[in-house]
Amino acid sequence: MVQAPTTTPPAGEFVLTLSCPDRPGIVYATSGFLVEHGGNILESQQFDDQLHDRFFMRIDFTVDGETTAEELRADFAVVADQFEMDFEIWRADAPYRTIIMVSKHLHCLNDLLFRASTGALQIEIPAVVSNHPDAGALVRSYGLDFHHIPVTPDTKPQAEQQLLDLVEETGTHLVVLARYMQVLSDNLCRELSGRAINIHHSFLPSFKGAKPYHQAFDRGVKLVGATAHYVTADLDEGPIIEQDVVRVDHTYQQDQLVTAGRDVEAQVLSRAVRWHAQSRVLLNGDRTVVFR
Repeated sequence: MVQAPTTTPPAGEFVLTLSCPDRPGIVYATSGFLVEHGGNILESQQFDDQLHDRFFMRIDFTVDGETTAEELRADFAVVADQFEMDFEIWRADAPYRTIIMVSKHLHCLNDLLFRASTGALQIEIPAVVSNHPDAGALVRSYGLDFHHIPVTPDTKPQAEQQLLDLVEETGTHLVVLARYMQVLSDNLCRELSGRAINIHHSFLPSFKGAKPYHQAFDRGVKLVGATAHYVTADLDEGPIIEQDVVRVDHTYQQDQLVTAGRDVEAQVLSRAVRWHAQSRVLLNGDRTVVFR
C-alpha cells in the first residue's frame, strides 16, 4: 500500500471549501464560525465570479482542542444553510483514496505511483484497474492490488459494474483515468461526477484516433500539450483542471515528439490529482475554480 505523505500538517488542521450565491456577509460569517471554534486561519483564498454572481472560498485552518471534521461539518451547516452554501470540510492530512485506471500506455501511471510512494501526492491507492494485463508487474512492484477487467462491447456493462463495486468496497474518493483508452458510459460518468479525472493530449479535435503524435508530426506542429479535466458524458469536454504545453520544432523526430507528449501528460495529470486531493478545485458549472 502506498504510504500517506511523510510531511503531514499539524494535529487539528482542516480545509474548508465552499461556494454559494454571492451576497454580503459570507466572509464575516465564515470567519466568525472559525473564531467561535478556536480556529486560526493559515491560508485563505476566495474568488467572486461576477458573471454568474457566485462566490468561492478555500480556507486552511487549525483548531485548538479535540474535534473532528464530522463535528465541524455539523456545526457549520447552520452557516451554510443561511447562505445556501455547497461546502466540505476535510482534515488537511486526510489522503484521498484513489483508484487509477490505465490501458497500455503506462507513463502517467508510473509517474503517479512514484509520486504517491514518495509522499508528493496526498493519495492512497487501494487498487489499479486495467482492461489489459500490461500494467500488472509495475503495479505489483509497488505492493498494490492490480485488477484486470477486460472490456468488450458485450461485457462493458458488467465491467463498469465491477469498477463501481470496487469503488464502493474500497471507499474510493477519486478515480483517475491515466490513459485509460475506453469511453465510459453515460451512466458511469454520472456515478463518478466530480470525482473522476481524465488526461488527454492537446491535439483534439484536429488529430483523432490512433497515433495522434505521428499525425501531428506529419503536420509539423510547434506545440505539444495536455489537458486534465473532470470526466463527463461529453467525451473529453469536461471541466478543465489543468493544461500545459511545450514547444517543439522541426528537429524533433516522431519518437521525440511522443516522448515530449508523454512528459507533459504526466506532469499535467499529477498536478490535477494533487490539487484535487488538497481540495483546491471547485466546480463552477462547466468550468473550475483552482486555488493553487
